Amino acid sequence: MTTELPSSIPFVSRDIVIPVSDVNHAIGILLGRTFSLSWIAGEVSNFTRAVSGHWYFSIKDHYAQIRCVMFRGRAQYAQLIPQEGDLIEVRATVAIYEPRGELQLNVEEVRHTGQGRLYEAFLKLKTQLETEGLFTIERKRELPLHPRAIGIVTSPKAAALRDVLITLSRRAPHVPIIVYPTQVQGAEAASRVVEIIGTANRRAEVDVLILCRGGGSIEDLWVFNDESLARAIASSVLPIVSGVGHETDFTIADFTADIRAPTPTAAAELVSAPRAVLLCELVNRHAALAGGFRRMIERRAQHLDSIAHRLVSPAERIARQLQYLRQVSLRLRLAGKRPARDARARLTMVLLRWKCGHPDIDRATERMNQLWQNLHVAMHRYNERRNSQVYELATRIELLSPQRTLERGYAALIDLNSGSAVRTPAELKAGQRVTAHLAQGSADISIAHVQLRLNDEF
Repeated sequence: MTTELPSSIPFVSRDIVIPVSDVNHAIGILLGRTFSLSWIAGEVSNFTRAVSGHWYFSIKDHYAQIRCVMFRGRAQYAQLIPQEGDLIEVRATVAIYEPRGELQLNVEEVRHTGQGRLYEAFLKLKTQLETEGLFTIERKRELPLHPRAIGIVTSPKAAALRDVLITLSRRAPHVPIIVYPTQVQGAEAASRVVEIIGTANRRAEVDVLILCRGGGSIEDLWVFNDESLARAIASSVLPIVSGVGHETDFTIADFTADIRAPTPTAAAELVSAPRAVLLCELVNRHAALAGGFRRMIERRAQHLDSIAHRLVSPAERIARQLQYLRQVSLRLRLAGKRPARDARARLTMVLLRWKCGHPDIDRATERMNQLWQNLHVAMHRYNERRNSQVYELATRIELLSPQRTLERGYAALIDLNSGSAVRTPAELKAGQRVTAHLAQGSADISIAHVQLRLNDEF
């Protein structure tokens, strides 16, 4: 059971034992009554956004700093997200985080008033060195593929040193490691790091240097934004890998170094090839060397066999020469007979072509007579077909002739006035004169009477 504290200070009695939670709670009440909601200005440092959506950061000036928290309910409506080094104003109340007894500001609103002094200095120096060409790719040195020794420039008390040593012992335990101790934080740290880099270059004990330090705020890492250190890194004969801070931390040393690693552990991985990979490569190269040596021995043995095969005794050589002479003599004899044989063959071909091209008059005459007979027969058959067609057409014309119609007892009436044939009784009228054409003549007729009958069928 806890004891309630009075609202006034000091406490009631020295004999009362007060739990820490009650003390912190009372301090929180006192702070809430004493400090109202106010605007507070400062430079942002160590800004983080939790998975829950809350913002945690610190604001500071030249003399002090204080932690801040902005809960998700307020942060989701904020007009800006603070960045490292920004100069901002927060509208907040002073409170205490009771579980740890830490003083903090509960931020309700944030507004941007400009970038902080340190960040402005960082950007100014970065622009200056970039203009001078200290960040160009052409100036960067390549890292050795298999360094004989690796140097580490850091503080012996730095937690990053332990991570780097563990990584190197795991990946390349055969490579010697030299630690160049120096300060990595404080007013004199930059000059000490510059001195150590110069010492490492003069001694030439290593093939590559790792400049490393763990993460921190912009003030903690400010030594690596020093201009003298940047120029010392750029003028170093030894290639330098920068492994300063976390992945999101950028310093001037990162830009001037030959390569920037996101973390100290990553820097150790960049300068060291895995021992297992090297052993595997060694085995592969040994196998390739052994295979190449074996193939060379086989080629040399084959060449030796070829030379031994060409090495023959004098007697066998003379026998081969005699055999060659016999073959040459035979080809010589055959060469003398070849022109006459070729001439006879050409003559035979000429006679054959002449015979094929000479005309056969009897055969051509016989062929012409045969064609004439075929033509006569074809013309006769053609005339018969045409006569038959003419007869058939004449018969059809005869059957369709008007004279034939008149001979069957019909007559054709022609109007004398118009000269046209009369086809219907409606064209006739009493007193009209027409000509009646009959099979054997014609007669002029005067129409006395016209009788019309409907539906006559003829």
